[in-house]
Amino acid sequence: MRTQLRCVIAYSLFCASVAAAANNDQADSPARIEQELKKISVTATRGPRELDGIASTVTVKDAAEIEAELASDIKDLVRYEPGISVGNAPTRFGLAGFNIRGIDGNRVLIRIDDVRMSDAFAIGSFSDARRNLVDLDAVKSMEIIRGAASALYGSDAIGGVVSFVMKDPVDYIEPGRSSYFSVKSGYQSDDDGVVLGGTLALGNDTLSGLVNLTRRTGHERENHGDVESNDRTRTAPNPQDYDSDSLLAKLSWTPNEDNIVRLTVDADRSDVETDVLSGVGVSGTGATAVNTLSLLGDDSQERNRISLGHEFFATTAVSDSVEWQVYWQETNVEQRTAERRHSVLAGPGATVQRDREFDFEQSLWGAELLLRKDLSIGSSEHRFTYGLDAVTTDTQQMRNGVQTNLATGARTSAILPDVFPVRDFPTTQTDQLAAYFQDEIAFGDGSWIVTPGVRVDYYKLDPRPDDVFTADNPGVAVTDLEDTSVSPKLGVVWSFTDVLSAYAQYAHGFRAPPYNDVNIGFTNLAFGYTAIANPDLKPETSDGYEIGLRGADGNSFFSVAAFYNEYEDLIESLGFVGIVNGLQVFQSRNVAEARIHGAELRAGVDLSAMSASLQGWTLKSSVAYARGDNRVTDEPLNSIDPLKGVLGIAYDSPSRVWRVELIGTAVERKERIDDSAGPQFAPPGYFTLDLLTHLNFGERVTVNVGIFNLTDEKYWEWADVRGRPAADPVIDRYTQPGVNASATATVRF
Repeated sequence: MRTQLRCVIAYSLFCASVAAAANNDQADSPARIEQELKKISVTATRGPRELDGIASTVTVKDAAEIEAELASDIKDLVRYEPGISVGNAPTRFGLAGFNIRGIDGNRVLIRIDDVRMSDAFAIGSFSDARRNLVDLDAVKSMEIIRGAASALYGSDAIGGVVSFVMKDPVDYIEPGRSSYFSVKSGYQSDDDGVVLGGTLALGNDTLSGLVNLTRRTGHERENHGDVESNDRTRTAPNPQDYDSDSLLAKLSWTPNEDNIVRLTVDADRSDVETDVLSGVGVSGTGATAVNTLSLLGDDSQERNRISLGHEFFATTAVSDSVEWQVYWQETNVEQRTAERRHSVLAGPGATVQRDREFDFEQSLWGAELLLRKDLSIGSSEHRFTYGLDAVTTDTQQMRNGVQTNLATGARTSAILPDVFPVRDFPTTQTDQLAAYFQDEIAFGDGSWIVTPGVRVDYYKLDPRPDDVFTADNPGVAVTDLEDTSVSPKLGVVWSFTDVLSAYAQYAHGFRAPPYNDVNIGFTNLAFGYTAIANPDLKPETSDGYEIGLRGADGNSFFSVAAFYNEYEDLIESLGFVGIVNGLQVFQSRNVAEARIHGAELRAGVDLSAMSASLQGWTLKSSVAYARGDNRVTDEPLNSIDPLKGVLGIAYDSPSRVWRVELIGTAVERKERIDDSAGPQFAPPGYFTLDLLTHLNFGERVTVNVGIFNLTDEKYWEWADVRGRPAADPVIDRYTQPGVNASATATVRF
């Protein structure tokens, strides 16, 4: 495996060196390779800017690329993005959120049309609200900022930002065309999944509308597990059925060329039913041994959003353009678990039915104002970007349950250690208000761009305990929290030739103390433990540094980046404080510090620049390495993904009617693991091959076909097995699918 990975790295360096050589001898022929550094980002600077003018690493993918890679979910979306991953819980709960350079969970901000996605929250074995809440068929483009971006986006952007821009009617309605209609269908063999969707756009230059509908159905995702028992020894996938529906509706009114008003309705719903056979069987020993006879999960999640925005262009003393938006969004997660079990000692005659419910709801109302102004001051050009963000978030969660004795019919809400219903934190309102300012300064005939920026965030946390929380946490006082954070940044880009540039950036990040850490519902007097609030909890902070070198011309590109990030005051949830009055006391505290550093390389070459006989052939490659350490314990950070490299060779037909691409992915064995709590499974390295084909039948029909894991490699991804014991007898349960295929067809009218 090390040999394969060395080949990928050597190949990447070869691409970079060839790209640099091509940069010194530019061809006049049209570009034959996607110019990554000439893409436009609208997230990194809160305005349109080419990637080679941004002092950080940003990934941009449009709908066409997402389609060509046959990405059906957020894990597929970053399949070929070293340094970024999405974890998966295959036994039931599925995809989590994004991990960017070793930082994950709620420390990564996810935005949909400039509206925050809800938080992730999990507790125990039967409650896990995740962040897989966007359907990619409604996405116009996706951007990922690697590293802290709090200077523009505030709390939770401590690890980076993932931004989704949804489709818009103006993407389809143009002069001379008043309607657009397309139908898409697809199939993927790894989970027997089917997708059917359509996009309709109608209108004219003044008024236009769009409706995008997508439905997905499927079953459990294949793996390399071959034990198909109906108990805890099972390694084959648990039987599962899923379905999801997505609706995006947008209305755009353009009364004149200086004004655009948009109304958006965005809704996603999914439901997953799982027969958790891997949870069936005997657990525990002696008097505590329990035999679970059946375990069924029914999990649904729903996200609904309405937003109204206005963009207008008018040159005044303070702005050239103004954008404002007001929005409402609500996310609901409902998870139901039905378990049938009995004590091993008591036997089947004491069988009980346990029905558990978990509900997590987060609603937010927000408004934002964004202004831009271009000015010439002396010999420098300034692009000022500044504005206000305000959002109020209401978060509530509850677990409920009842146990029924199937022989006697007796019912109880006491399922130890819980007496239901319970709230694990009080219902909480969080208010956030922020002002930010950024100045992109160009001088030296545009060869230098210096970008200072700063954001001031005020946040207030207001807990509202009800009878449910109070009954479950007797005598536990809750606390509010109010604070202000300042997040500066400074970036510099120097274009020292027409095709080469260097950059450097410092960025400060922060994450406000979350509601579920400030006030914790974790009290059980009978079992001798309690949790206390922490009114002195401080925000988590980071200081990030990045330097890089880029080059791009019509035939090649490369980008090399090195980064160093320090994190302080990371919150340890439910840390043990001590024993008071005979009770074990727990409290969330700022105790952890971490350091992550690494390097990334991307390169691509149109081989026709080297030889006319290679017309249509391109090479692309990327590699990411990171190393992270807990500065308190001097142990490795387990959130760091192993070294990964991706390489691809593609051929485009002369008429661009078809394209075929072979992509190899090499991942090193996970070496550095914090096993202070016990030895953990270290997945071996692996190498996979994927074959992608893109076909255009005229302008109306597009077909994409992919065959993945051509060599039927058995492998594990670190994001999926992190924390599993080294001697786990069912580790094959977490393997990836073998050879599998996916295909989509889109017909346009």
